[in-house]
Amino acid sequence: MTKAYWVAHVDVDDPETYEKYRQANAAPFAEFGARFIVRGGEQEVREGRVRARTVVIEFPSYEAAVACYESPAYQAAKDIRDPVSSADMIIVKGYDG
Repeated sequence: MTKAYWVAHVDVDDPETYEKYRQANAAPFAEFGARFIVRGGEQEVREGRVRARTVVIEFPSYEAAVACYESPAYQAAKDIRDPVSSADMIIVKGYDG
C-alpha cells in the first residue's frame, strides 16, 4: 500500500496555544497511524519562500491521511490552531516506484 504525507509550512503566533493544538492532535494522529518525519527542525531555504516551521507527517495510506484530516477530533484540534497560526498544507500520495 502506498503511503501518504501531510506536508505543512506553518508560522506560529502564539506558541503556548499552539502547544494545546499539539496535545489535541495526538489522539487523531494515533488513531490514523500518523508518524512524524519532520517536526519543525532546523531548515535552510534554498529557493522561494516558506514559513518558519515545516512539518511532514507520514500515514499508512492516502485514505488514512484524508480521513484523519476530516475527522472530528482533528478538526477540533485545528480549531485551536487556526487563530494562532498561518499554514499551508497539502496531502500528497507517496511514490511507490
